[in-house]
Amino acid sequence: MRFSAKVLLALALSSLARNPARAADQTAASGAPRPAGLAVHAMRVTKPIEVDGILSEPEWSEAVPETTFYDSDPYEGSHPSQRTEIRVLYDGSSLYIGARMFDTRPDSVIARLTRRDVSIASDGLTVYLDPMHDRRSGYYFKINAAGTLYDGTLYNDGWQDDSWDAVWSGRARVDSLGWTAEMRIPLSQIRCQGGTHCVWGINFHRTIPRRSEDSYLVYQPKNGSGFVSRFPELVGIEDLHPKRSIEVLPYFTTKASYLYEVPGDPFRSGAEYKPATGGDLRMAVGRKLTLNATVNPDFGQVEVDPAVVNLSDVESYFSEKRPFFVEGSQTFDFGQQGANDYWGFNWPQPTFFYSRRIGRAPQGTLADSSYVDVPVGTTILGAAKLIGKAGSSWNVGALSALTGKETATLAGIGPPVEQEAEPLSYYGVGRAQKEFKNRQAGLGFLLTNVARSFDDPALENQLADRSWTLGQDGWIFLDSKQKWVISGYAAASYVHGNTVFMDSLQQSSRHYFQRPDADEVRFHPGETKMSGTTMRYWLNKQSGNVLFNSALGYMSPGFDVNDIGFHTRSDVINIHVGSGYKWTKPTHRVKNRDFLGALFAAYDFDGNPTWAGAWARYTIEMLNANSIQFGLAANPQTVNPRRTRGGPTSLNLPGYEVFGHFDSDSKKKLFYYFDTDAYVTPEAKSHNWFVTPGVDWKPMSRLLLSFSPSYEYVRENAQYVTTVDDPLMTATYGKRYVLATLDQRTLSASFRVNWSFTPTVSLQMYVQPLISSADYDDYKELARPHSYDFNHYRNGIEYNPATGEVDPDGPGPAAPFNIGQQDFTFRSLRGNAVFRWEYRPGSTFYLVWTQVRQDSNGESNFSLGPSISEMARDRADNIFLAKVTYYLGF
Repeated sequence: MRFSAKVLLALALSSLARNPARAADQTAASGAPRPAGLAVHAMRVTKPIEVDGILSEPEWSEAVPETTFYDSDPYEGSHPSQRTEIRVLYDGSSLYIGARMFDTRPDSVIARLTRRDVSIASDGLTVYLDPMHDRRSGYYFKINAAGTLYDGTLYNDGWQDDSWDAVWSGRARVDSLGWTAEMRIPLSQIRCQGGTHCVWGINFHRTIPRRSEDSYLVYQPKNGSGFVSRFPELVGIEDLHPKRSIEVLPYFTTKASYLYEVPGDPFRSGAEYKPATGGDLRMAVGRKLTLNATVNPDFGQVEVDPAVVNLSDVESYFSEKRPFFVEGSQTFDFGQQGANDYWGFNWPQPTFFYSRRIGRAPQGTLADSSYVDVPVGTTILGAAKLIGKAGSSWNVGALSALTGKETATLAGIGPPVEQEAEPLSYYGVGRAQKEFKNRQAGLGFLLTNVARSFDDPALENQLADRSWTLGQDGWIFLDSKQKWVISGYAAASYVHGNTVFMDSLQQSSRHYFQRPDADEVRFHPGETKMSGTTMRYWLNKQSGNVLFNSALGYMSPGFDVNDIGFHTRSDVINIHVGSGYKWTKPTHRVKNRDFLGALFAAYDFDGNPTWAGAWARYTIEMLNANSIQFGLAANPQTVNPRRTRGGPTSLNLPGYEVFGHFDSDSKKKLFYYFDTDAYVTPEAKSHNWFVTPGVDWKPMSRLLLSFSPSYEYVRENAQYVTTVDDPLMTATYGKRYVLATLDQRTLSASFRVNWSFTPTVSLQMYVQPLISSADYDDYKELARPHSYDFNHYRNGIEYNPATGEVDPDGPGPAAPFNIGQQDFTFRSLRGNAVFRWEYRPGSTFYLVWTQVRQDSNGESNFSLGPSISEMARDRADNIFLAKVTYYLGF
């Protein structure tokens, strides 16, 4: 089975080039019209409003209130139980929101205090703005009854991103009538229309958790799509000329590192103190673009990554947490725009821009040495990004970053020597996306680039000198009511390097070009470049009670974006067809429920079926806010081209999966949940399962305690161990592919404390212990390609457990080899505590303590008590950081 990438790419590009269907200007997504004539009126004021949460200024009583709200929950379209009045004022520099939330039981208003942007069940008010009036993107600003502030951005007509932090102010007060709120949103913080007559989009959302009630000015139906496109218009803004602001955020840090001492190690001989300075810049470029830049950024206040034990051939993925890269990151999202849902089913969706590649740990392989001092991360010399709009319908973004050359110091016998561990590197991303009339269609482009400058020739053997990706994505609705949409992407990649590096890239786990029984892919020594293409398109039904989602995609064997993206494997063709039904009208106990089902299949470019099956899931949400979800999947026998890590194919025997989830009412003081999943392959006698219970407890309005343990058990009958050359093994192309039965037990937990003293002062603590033990037994080798047959090594005959020595044919001519001791127990304890004080708007002081302790041994006995005792005795690295930032606005 052979597929032409060029033909598929051409079809994908042409599908989006057709003329979109026309739609009426005033029709929102799903054909639900915005209420005729509904508009929110803003009134101009001549002097600033004092934001104290008290609506005492006479201007509030003069402004026209907005009072007509409708529930989206619990009963869609009904009138709210409590009255709300919201007024909008503005001056030349700010937008003001004044709100009175009446409550017949003011003593029952839930006012829970938490750190900014940390979600918690509380009475709250959200203001949504579409200040460019593009009916697709915008901002949200939220305040809860305790005064905690939240903000973020809107994109793709309703998706939210809470990574953006604006410098704005808000206050709330609970009183005898309910509670009130005031907000001041500086126009310098948002991209907005200006001019003689301005029209924005606006919406409001009030939450009353004790009644599970959500009310909006205009809500998105549960069986509909589109949110921003439904916003009423904000009118009355005239002669507005926002000031183009410049914001500077310098910082100063001092860090003290107390690393446990190792006798003889010159790099672990005590404490180390290191001050640093840097800064961020944010400024408007015209009326529609924002420039963000950073010099020598420090991310010491960012939470540490959890520990993992990864025995697969796929890199572990960690979410981006660094503020500079997180803020506005949705601008660079590629491939899944336009539709409101995307299903995968074993499709290895690449992340085309994975910002954690910038500033990662140095990648160079170092020479053997007794002691090594290598930087934890590569220094980011500087980075800048420009995001916003070009014209009326183009969303654009560009990011550039330069990371410095890093060296490691090696010590042992003789004087210390330095070795380059990371070269000077440039990373670049460009993104543009155009929306056509009423979002009926969209077309976008992505370009990424990585370039490196090598001083040490050894690094040229380990890294590409340059790489790029070029992609096109978009969507087109097939009807004027925007129920059916085709969306997706097509992209091409290119990687260049010297022959040594390119040989290793071809044989890496993303490609395995060296597989001896492959027809479509072949290892070509001496190449200096590699290119590939990918395409994936979905057909999605956006609204209605009947659901439908299907997709077809491929990724050619040479496709690779891992230099600046996150990409696990290529050589795949994938398809699925799914449908379902959702019930949105509440009954006397059930709020809503849905059932989904799908058939799916995946192939490699040789036509081997690498995965297939059927999947079903049922979800039910009760009126008491409890929810239950369970499902199952069944998989037939397929072909496994990856088990032998570059060797011949084997088989995946038939298996099935069962999974479930339960959670209680998150608005109560005690919230608990339970997750479980089990996959069983009966014929292979393999299975794996996990259980993850969790509980959140809010003993008081300003304190949240979370605890979530997890236990996972894996029994894998054919876990890869190693590959040994043996010309006598002609059945498997001159190599022995050694596997074993793996029994692995992993216990981990996550414990968090969020303690908010005021809306601007908080303490957060995070602790993650992990214990993982692995027992390898029943060593064997693949007997023949395209099978699940093995030649077993009998203990004491072909295999010596005490020494790890293997003589695969006993007294025969095959040479013995040693596989070492594979068993292990790994212990880790990671945590940090962050004290945060926003001592003035935009300016923050941090105190951070981070501790990491870990160790391992060659034993496989999983024993909780002794492991915890040993973990408590393990030597710890402690890092203390003080950081202060100061906001300057011009």
